[in-house]
Amino acid sequence: MLRGRPLGIHPQRRHTRNDATTVHTTLPDAPMRRPVAMPLSKVFTLPWPAIALGYLAGYVLLDWISFIHPFAPFGITPWNPPTGLSFVLVLLFGQRFIPLLFVAPLLADLTVRHLPFPWVTEIMTAAAIGGGYAIGLAILLQPAMRFNPILASMRDLVVLLAVAAASAAAVSLAYVALTVNAGLLTTADLPAAVVHYWVGDMIGVAILAPFGLILLTRGRTLRVTVETAVQVAATLVALALVFVFAERQHAQLFYLLFLPVIWMAVRGGLETVTVGVLLTQLGLIVGVHLLPGVTIDVTGLQALMLVLAMTGLIAGALVTQIRRTELQLRLHQDSLARLARLGSMGELATAIAHEINQPLTAAGTYTRLVAETLRDGADHVAVGEIAEKAAAQVQRAADVVRRLRALIRLDQSGRAPTSVTRIVRETLDLMHHALDRHGVTATARLADDLPPVMVDILQIEQVLLNLIRNAVEAIEGTGATHGSLGVSAVRTGDMVEIAVADSGPGFPEDVPDPAGASFGSAKPEGLGFGLSLCRSIVEQHGGRLTIERPPSGALVRFTIPVAKVSDE
Repeated sequence: MLRGRPLGIHPQRRHTRNDATTVHTTLPDAPMRRPVAMPLSKVFTLPWPAIALGYLAGYVLLDWISFIHPFAPFGITPWNPPTGLSFVLVLLFGQRFIPLLFVAPLLADLTVRHLPFPWVTEIMTAAAIGGGYAIGLAILLQPAMRFNPILASMRDLVVLLAVAAASAAAVSLAYVALTVNAGLLTTADLPAAVVHYWVGDMIGVAILAPFGLILLTRGRTLRVTVETAVQVAATLVALALVFVFAERQHAQLFYLLFLPVIWMAVRGGLETVTVGVLLTQLGLIVGVHLLPGVTIDVTGLQALMLVLAMTGLIAGALVTQIRRTELQLRLHQDSLARLARLGSMGELATAIAHEINQPLTAAGTYTRLVAETLRDGADHVAVGEIAEKAAAQVQRAADVVRRLRALIRLDQSGRAPTSVTRIVRETLDLMHHALDRHGVTATARLADDLPPVMVDILQIEQVLLNLIRNAVEAIEGTGATHGSLGVSAVRTGDMVEIAVADSGPGFPEDVPDPAGASFGSAKPEGLGFGLSLCRSIVEQHGGRLTIERPPSGALVRFTIPVAKVSDE
């Protein structure tokens, strides 16, 4: 039995599955399920002291790791990831954590650099760092800015980078000016130090902030596939060429790193490219540490890295936005298809009502004539004629219903031996965009010895399509932004059993036995056709559809007959 893995259960709330439509059919409501929560969403439920301590510890750790090639013995380095962590903290947890932006630099200087400045300068530099970024983040969080921290659009990413650039410029200028005023740097050092500081902070924000925002709000970044493994390998090869192949051609060879990053952006969008630029940055830092004897312009490399990061992020955001637009267009098409079906059903219902109303009205009239004739004592011949006319009208109504059933009955003429692998593969391909949109990872586990099945492939694919779509909508209805779904198939005698399991809510105990229960929609706008149609299709093929309650998630099974081998 295939089961989805739970993502965490909160039994105190209940949700129902939403009705959903595709181009082909109206999907059903299912019994109520217990909602699930994303594991990363627990971060937002932590008490604020735990969040504050975690931020301070992370800030100091990142400051210690990134303290390489400093400009003078204090915190002007070519990469400042703690700044990106500060952006993630305030943008996701609110302005009440802004005071920590003043405390964290002091704590990092005390722990990592053992207070390189006199106390007055130390406090002033911490105030410059905290104040500069506090103002920028406060502006970013203003309702008028309409900034969405989940980076849902290109505009959000551009606004984030623009505010970060302006804030970093103000902070770097104030920080370096204070060190010059304290006599720790000369006036001639000011331009180079400001650029050094600004590049380091911008690198920290551009690389760490998008990665952290997406990871905590969407719950996922890079999906592990063969393609992503090749992309990572290509990144590592490009890094090796940058550092090993030619000592004096780092700048020229650096552009090789654009290839895997743009590849990730085009194929995976913003979520994937954030991992790519982070991996590239870590590779650069590791390379600098591993080759201490090689002459490297670290600031120059970081400036190129900043260009690479911004190029990759913008390309990824464009790809994600285009895909989102395509999905919205597809949803609009689905809605139009649903309206068209409802319109056709309305016309059909009107026609049926008209056709049945006439014979039933006539039958009622003849029946009243029979009653009146009997009361008046008329001869039985007249009564018999009227009764025959009434029976004819009732038969006419029955013929209308019979013709309607013949029109919509499941046709068996399209059945042919079909591969189960083909059915599953084509259905998952049809659901690819919906699975990707809802963050659901689908896997298929099919037995090696599966024989062909005697089915109408379009009808069985429709059954599987409905079940998968219903599972995806159930996962989405709980508020989770990612989940898992599995399709398995095994042979059981003369039948092949296909199972669809998901990591969404499980069926509660008060749901009746589905084998004897009718499937219907619990939503006012739901037509209740989806699962009933699925069960009808399966039963017309000689199989059976059931739902089960595994310890976690939900499981739906149906069977279809094996194609009989000819003896010829």
